[in-house]
Amino acid sequence: MFYRLSGVYHTNYISDSRIYKVPADRNLALALLVLGVAAPFIAPSLYVNSYMLPWLIWTSAALGLNLVTGWAGQLHLGYAAVMAVGAYSAIHAARFGVPWEFALIIGGLSASVIGSLFAFAALRAKGLYLALTTLAMQFIMDWVLTHSPAISGGSHASLQAPTLKLLGQEITSDTGLYYVALAWCLLVTIFMLNLKRTGLGRALVAVREKDYAAAILGVHSFYYKIVAFAMSSFIGGVSGALLVATFFFLAAPEQFSVAVSIQALAMVIVGGLGSIIGSYFGVALILLVPGLVNGVVVTASEQLGMQINVETLAHIPNAVYGALIVIILLIEPLGLGKLYGNIRDYLMVWPFDQLRK
Repeated sequence: MFYRLSGVYHTNYISDSRIYKVPADRNLALALLVLGVAAPFIAPSLYVNSYMLPWLIWTSAALGLNLVTGWAGQLHLGYAAVMAVGAYSAIHAARFGVPWEFALIIGGLSASVIGSLFAFAALRAKGLYLALTTLAMQFIMDWVLTHSPAISGGSHASLQAPTLKLLGQEITSDTGLYYVALAWCLLVTIFMLNLKRTGLGRALVAVREKDYAAAILGVHSFYYKIVAFAMSSFIGGVSGALLVATFFFLAAPEQFSVAVSIQALAMVIVGGLGSIIGSYFGVALILLVPGLVNGVVVTASEQLGMQINVETLAHIPNAVYGALIVIILLIEPLGLGKLYGNIRDYLMVWPFDQLRK
């Protein structure tokens, strides 16, 4: 009914390799794009800039992490470190008078260089061993940020970000900052959608499945690991820079701590490894749901006249939120993206699936 396949024919390779093979998928994407563009006009400014803007930027970062973890199969626990490199590099470049367009590119390239170092660890380490290696690099970056005042201002200091200025125009309005985040998220999403259809994307999947078998087939696994880490780090670096420029407006070491790396990995795993739409869902669950649960708990306690102390009220949303993650992964271990795929596959044949004997 919703995802009807009748009349959809693929008679050549180009037709079969389209991003959206089913018209309903394309229509849904266009409808969501329209809602995203119209959000500042139909939603309160507080919700747009406190929820939707960080959601878009973190979705971009999660897509970058999904590239190296979901596509290339390299477990990464130091993603906040490369985001920090991008953020601080872009801020310092902008403070030196470099236009923000180039400052963002400098931030992405700096993060890409540092992120490529993780690939050398991936040459000899795999799985949990690689995760521990990237975690160690995260701790190194944390130490550098807290003990290098020239970079970060010190452990208890922050680095003020210059006003974001693109194409000669200062962007200070909430709507303008939101559209910058939306444009970057769309750019990363389009890149990831097309990556799936390229030889590079297929090579990354081959490395993920079995790097030795990929090498036998002529896929240089180490080269593609470096490419995956470099591209992922570039996306993470620019995302970190935009997060500071459009949302935090200053950079501090605690914004890119090891807890942030674990949170970013949780976004990818809960959303679904290798799933683009799952990254959107995963970020929404990890980033937005705790605040929504907190609001529901507070409202329910007030309506029911329950006297709940502040400490208990602070821990109940975390418990509910954690239980929600466990329930989702019990229902579908492959994440929210796969859960969406299951619903979509069901709607492909509904209601005609009821005619089966």
